[in-house]
Amino acid sequence: MQRFFFASLLLIGGLASCAPRNQAAVAGVTQPPTLVKVSQAAAIGETVTVQGRYLGGMNTAYVLLGATPEGTGGYKVPNTAIKSWTDSEINFVVPVDAPVGGSWLYVVVGGMQSANGLPFSIKQAQK
Repeated sequence: MQRFFFASLLLIGGLASCAPRNQAAVAGVTQPPTLVKVSQAAAIGETVTVQGRYLGGMNTAYVLLGATPEGTGGYKVPNTAIKSWTDSEINFVVPVDAPVGGSWLYVVVGGMQSANGLPFSIKQAQK
């Protein structure tokens, strides 16, 4: 019985050492966000809905608009534009100073950028 106990400890220790290390800046954040869907193109002042998983919350995350397909650059949506935020859905109003045109949308949670971006366009305001 004692031999089984020590063998179990060794197995568990070996498995734990193989687990991926997480470099998250925020305690409790273990998965990078995954984006599933974003609403259609929106103009300044219109509401955008982003759906996904592991989206965190307003205090630990932000939405990035106007990024490249690789996720670099972009415009950080200010918290004042956020209408609601859950772990699976974000609703925000396109701010006045958001970049107009087609680009990519990402979400950053606890310093971890979403594993994928979604193509998204901000339309020119109607006159």
